[in-house]
Amino acid sequence: MNWKNPTPTVDVVVVRRTRSVEVLLIERLNAPHGWALPGGFVDEGERVENAAVREVEEETGLSPRLTSLLYVYSDPARDPRKHTMSVVFTGEVDATSRAEAADDARAVRWVKLEHLASTLSQKVPTLDGQTFAFDHAEILRDWVRFERSAVRPLHIP
Repeated sequence: MNWKNPTPTVDVVVVRRTRSVEVLLIERLNAPHGWALPGGFVDEGERVENAAVREVEEETGLSPRLTSLLYVYSDPARDPRKHTMSVVFTGEVDATSRAEAADDARAVRWVKLEHLASTLSQKVPTLDGQTFAFDHAEILRDWVRFERSAVRPLHIP
């Protein structure tokens, strides 16, 4: 029997709290291109929380402290390559943390919450002329609402 299940992935909204709240984004090296949260595929036999920390470490050199589970995103169209299901965590790093692009990240960028919220309010959000990959603009909108009001997302069709 051949099962056609969604492939498990993880993403992390990595935050550092300096004088303002900043979120870490990566510019993807591989298609689909654009800005994204650090994340990737869960390896067989791996716990999702371990995969989340591993993916952030591989792509940015940072080791986040996971702080909560934001939501699970499973729209079959969220990844143009195949049906994936992403467990999205929030995490924090020290205010002085510096990220470096590695693995499949072309670049990294810290974005202030206020700038991110303004960017995400655009009909088609772009940052430095680049769109967001996957459904990461939606995830980030949900996170901004969660950060400001402690209301978790719930997407029931």
